Amino acid sequence: MPATILVVDDEVAIRRLLRNTLEQAGHQVVEARDGREALARAAADHPDAVLLDLGLPDRDGLSLIPLLRGQGERVVLVVSAREATEEKVAALDLGADDYVTKPFDSEELLARLRVALRHARAAEAAPRTVKTGDLVIDLDCRLVTRGGEEQHLTRKEYDVLAMLARHPGRVVTHDRIIDAAWGGDEDPRIDYLRIVVRNLRQKLEAPQPVGSVIANELGVGYRLRMEG
Repeated sequence: MPATILVVDDEVAIRRLLRNTLEQAGHQVVEARDGREALARAAADHPDAVLLDLGLPDRDGLSLIPLLRGQGERVVLVVSAREATEEKVAALDLGADDYVTKPFDSEELLARLRVALRHARAAEAAPRTVKTGDLVIDLDCRLVTRGGEEQHLTRKEYDVLAMLARHPGRVVTHDRIIDAAWGGDEDPRIDYLRIVVRNLRQKLEAPQPVGSVIANELGVGYRLRMEG
């Protein structure tokens, strides 16, 4: 479905490439060269999504993420040359929907944008049941079925899966998952999370290949992979 996309980048060549790519996909494009212009265009044009560079001339793009999200429900997709894991984690923790590293493949970027827009629009209807392949997660009834058969999960397994299901197709950082599943428990560690995810994969993915439902974003977090 066509959308209005705000491209925020100080490099003319990158803005031109993104405009051509997005317009060929049927989207309407508006542009901004820095953080100040980005906030003004976002307020005036009400874009459905923002493609945000982090290396802006007047401010760090990370500081824009909560401001852009605070203006209204919209997708924020970071497109940056910064490759450090801590940068990706920071962007996602601040509310970015996804993170694409430059140089990027145009088709991959469009695919990630489509996924983020699709799930943002679905979230507006407040869906409480998430379906991927033959896996169904009913968040109201705390019920998980695969191929029509109920899957018996521990409390921690369900809490981790539910956190991913609340953000379908998006990367959820380790810290956010741990906070949701362990809450105030003492000394939650990433090792515990890895064990829970391994158990979930064994219960939910067999005989499918490991990783087919829960994808690992190395050093960042996990993503519930969505299938039709």
